[in-house]
Amino acid sequence: MASLVAVRSVLSRAPQVHKRVFISAFHSARQNKAVEPAASSGSSNYPYIPGGPVLRGTVNDPTPFPTPNRMHGSHHWAFERLLSVALVPATVSAFVVSPTAYPVLDGILAVSLVVHSHIGFDSMVVDYLHPRKWPIFGPIIKWSLRLLTTGTLIGVYQFNTEDVGLSELVRRVWNA
Repeated sequence: MASLVAVRSVLSRAPQVHKRVFISAFHSARQNKAVEPAASSGSSNYPYIPGGPVLRGTVNDPTPFPTPNRMHGSHHWAFERLLSVALVPATVSAFVVSPTAYPVLDGILAVSLVVHSHIGFDSMVVDYLHPRKWPIFGPIIKWSLRLLTTGTLIGVYQFNTEDVGLSELVRRVWNA
């Protein structure tokens, strides 16, 4: 019984002894230069500020507020939703009536589809390829999207004026 009490007392003291040895060994090590505050190292680029240094040009900068623009925010969002909702009756009406009788309706449908696609891709580019992270690649993709949209609008115009039109093409492919 006495040996059991002795073992328990030794085991209960062992972690404390080990902890003391570890702490004293840790505190007796020489101080690391990288951990010293900037004021004690004599650096004038980053003065010591209580609470931590605030570095300029990094994530510590406040968010810049964009200049107010009517095409951004609620008006832009409302236009996107209105265009999305308007595509349903425009698509149905373009296929119900004869496409050769109403080429303007066919053109409105084609332009609406291209603008709807452009807005969707532009939202993706703005969200995922912002200039802060992609300073070169982001603007290249944004301008590529604009050029492709312009080329698509020119192609849709030529196809609707010089050929059968969008809804007639879909009707012919569907019945083929």
